[in-house]
Amino acid sequence: MDSLLEQLDRFSEVLAVSRTTHVSTWDPATVRRALQWAGYLRHIHRRFGRHARIRKALEQRLQNQWKQEGDSGPAPAPDLANFQALGHCDQLLSLRLLANPALGDASFHCLLQQLFPGPGVPDAEEEALQGSLARFASCRAAAHMLRFHAYSENPVLQKDSVMKTQAELLLRRLHEVGEAEAEGPGRLLSRLWERLPQDNFLKVVAAALLLPQASPRLQEEELGVGSPKTPGDGRQELLRWLLGKSDIVVAFCRNLPAELLTSVVGRHPELSPVYLGLLTNWGRQLHYDLPKGLWIGTEPQDVPWEELFSRFQSLCQAPPPLKDEVLTALKSYKAQDGDFEVPGLSIWTDLLLALGSRV
Repeated sequence: MDSLLEQLDRFSEVLAVSRTTHVSTWDPATVRRALQWAGYLRHIHRRFGRHARIRKALEQRLQNQWKQEGDSGPAPAPDLANFQALGHCDQLLSLRLLANPALGDASFHCLLQQLFPGPGVPDAEEEALQGSLARFASCRAAAHMLRFHAYSENPVLQKDSVMKTQAELLLRRLHEVGEAEAEGPGRLLSRLWERLPQDNFLKVVAAALLLPQASPRLQEEELGVGSPKTPGDGRQELLRWLLGKSDIVVAFCRNLPAELLTSVVGRHPELSPVYLGLLTNWGRQLHYDLPKGLWIGTEPQDVPWEELFSRFQSLCQAPPPLKDEVLTALKSYKAQDGDFEVPGLSIWTDLLLALGSRV
């Protein structure tokens, strides 16, 4: 009994620390141990729930923690105030860590892997935790699971394992809410757009659109036999939401790196006319400054020539048919402007001249 009470005291401290900046010192092994500890106490709750003497001793210890003063350690966790709370202490710990921006990248990634290990057959403990988290946290958990750290700029986000994990979680959540309600995915995405850092959220959306399709066997395991859902529904929900929100798709095309957008458009041709249309409109906003010999904008928000060229260059370096589609469009715009070959008369002529040696 003394050993069990000591374990309870120590976990109360861990739970209290989990919402402080001290978790910045936690490595992945510490996160795993903390979750295992929480799982052990949940097992204790299940095993001794009807054992009056042990239950009373544990509850008394939890209540006494609130009466102690002058304690030099962290304050006891307020959510662990009675024996019943032991039944979801793993949920409490997980949610606090997910919401704590001080947790390091490697430890955060480890936490996501522990909570959502991906395709396979989870044991009873994992299945119970995942189900409880979904019910317990709802949209709050979804938002926290899409929390972001201060990543360095990396245009090829699909190579970032943490971003890929976040994208997988987003697709999984879209599938869950889509099963419950047809309009659920769109509402969830709109809420996340409103509540999360928008540039970072768009990067996760892009990473989700670039995730490879699961094998037919894994799709059948995830969707279930006879499920009305079709493989890749999460990506289709993302595309439908993006294409239905003009302001968001503009931000998506303007704020993400050129190489990343080229990859997304290459994977999802539905986005090609939208992206190319925006690039065309941005190009038409520029005019040629003869003294400077440059294409410039009239408004601060106008896309500069250098960015416009970079985005067209990236598209023209993509494999067919995307490359061919973009070059055909540029030549068509050039012809509409008079098919000039002299620089400075048509931005499309100048783009084709600049791209000529690079495509």
